[in-house]
Amino acid sequence: MTYTVEERAQMLGCFIAEERATVRQAARRFGISKSTVHKDVTGRLRSLNPALYAQVRKILDKNKSERHIRGGMATKKKYSRKRDA
Repeated sequence: MTYTVEERAQMLGCFIAEERATVRQAARRFGISKSTVHKDVTGRLRSLNPALYAQVRKILDKNKSERHIRGGMATKKKYSRKRDA
């Protein structure tokens, strides 16, 4: 089923807000690129649904502030697997 750009932006916003998802998780779920997700939820959603945009913006800001922690955890996991192998 094909959606309009506006419908897709709304669906992405709802998904991110409900699941507290990252841009990568949303991209994977909807089968689109990270840049498309980012463009939809930061650009298009702002004018389509300002209330949902505000919710999504908070989640994206939180994810951005925590990304260095997730990156460190991924690196730790990677090297602990190599050590155990």
